[in-house]
Amino acid sequence: MTTLLHISASPRGEASESLSIARTFLDAYRANHPDHRVDEFDLWDGTLPPFGPDAAAAKMAVFAGQEPTGAAARAWEAATRTFDRFAAADAYLFSVPMWNAGVPYVLKQFIDVVSQPGMAFGFDPEHGYAGLLTGRKAAVVYTGAVYGEGRGPAFGEDFQRPFFSGWLRWAGITDITEIEFRPNLVTADADARRERAHEEAAKAAANF
Repeated sequence: MTTLLHISASPRGEASESLSIARTFLDAYRANHPDHRVDEFDLWDGTLPPFGPDAAAAKMAVFAGQEPTGAAARAWEAATRTFDRFAAADAYLFSVPMWNAGVPYVLKQFIDVVSQPGMAFGFDPEHGYAGLLTGRKAAVVYTGAVYGEGRGPAFGEDFQRPFFSGWLRWAGITDITEIEFRPNLVTADADARRERAHEEAAKAAANF
């Protein structure tokens, strides 16, 4: 059965613009793909493991061809469980709000947890990295309150989309659909932009 995994990086619940657009996508997706399974991973639900000293030690051990032991082994098992859930999906929907020009720290934590050698990527000393999550596709909802393309530097920079879409491609996910609602505050046409973003989400889901 085809599985779509929705990964939410917003903690704002019903007040979240990115989650609202993602819900529109999911409603249309379910209507057009009734035989598909949808899994939802709220990165704020407390199940995402940390990636600290033990996990970092485990990663370096694996890089060196060694087996992690003790606390490092337990951290590696937690990272592996999270990656396995991620890799089990055939397609992804990410809801990604802009925080301080970038992404919420919990999304960076997720990236650090699942970006492991032999899982998300391979490495060759001569040719560099190779993404291993090929054959999958992703839809990404990008929202931001103030930043928008074409606005002056006083309205912020974009380290959100280049970083996250770049990570997807690095991991081997190159079929990417982007739905954008930026800016959604301090603009006279926010309602029209919002409506357009929801329409784009529904249309993208129907063909996803």
